[in-house]
Amino acid sequence: MKKTIALLASVLTLGINSTTYAQSDLSKSGKSLLWKISGKKLNKSSYLFGTMHIICPEDFIWTNKMIESLEKSEKICFEMDLDNPELMQQTMELMKDKSGKKIRDYFKPEQYTIISKYVQEKMGVDISMLNGMKPIMLESLLIKDQAHCPNAIGYEDTIMKIGKKTNKEIMGLEEPKEQIEALESMPVDSFINSLMEEISAQKGNDTNYAKLMNAYKTQDLPALYSLINESKELGDNMAPFLDDRNAKWIGKITDKMRKSSVFFAVGAGHLWGDKGVITLLIKNGYVVEAIR
Repeated sequence: MKKTIALLASVLTLGINSTTYAQSDLSKSGKSLLWKISGKKLNKSSYLFGTMHIICPEDFIWTNKMIESLEKSEKICFEMDLDNPELMQQTMELMKDKSGKKIRDYFKPEQYTIISKYVQEKMGVDISMLNGMKPIMLESLLIKDQAHCPNAIGYEDTIMKIGKKTNKEIMGLEEPKEQIEALESMPVDSFINSLMEEISAQKGNDTNYAKLMNAYKTQDLPALYSLINESKELGDNMAPFLDDRNAKWIGKITDKMRKSSVFFAVGAGHLWGDKGVITLLIKNGYVVEAIR
């Protein structure tokens, strides 16, 4: 599902993108994945970068400006602290279904047949192995196949590896519980329907992913945000995934920036819109400028 959220490996440098925009026009257009945060008596600028959690190597954008911004920053902050050695254990514990239901109990027979076959073929996992886990566990398995390529990578792991080479501290904006609660805010029936749509999309019937990827590759945040808002699978459940989390993040972002220069890397869908991170930072008195 294109809403989420979480993960991975290798750097491809595409060089500096040229542009005819003046800086002010570029910021207004929203056509950049990288933003500089300054003002409000910050000792040093921080940076905000919009990621795509899973992406094909040929679509990976990592320009010289992005590299420079990361190098200038003293610390790195993701949605969650991916350097936390207990992160996986905490997440798996939260994934346990304590209702007594098995995975098949959440699906209609025909749905269970489809998803069982898909999980076996794509992940080599017998779905019965997931008994005792919440249905959202299936999302974490399917997300790696979302990019429609066998060697998908992710920004978070790439950025973290670069940061570790220069001993940068890795931080997070939320705990695993908060991210999973956002996912679970979607009614189970809606989640199941969304999951089935996702499987259909993975089989090659999806044009929405191609549109999302085109918006990302052209660094068009307004177009990306519009596509996410129009997504049928999210419907009226947008707030828990984006808006509510953005609002919770702002206080943490501002607190971290006051202490040091930080490279914030979060899902690109969080950046734009009236309740996006960029707008919220501006409303809090910061200067936020696009960089290309």
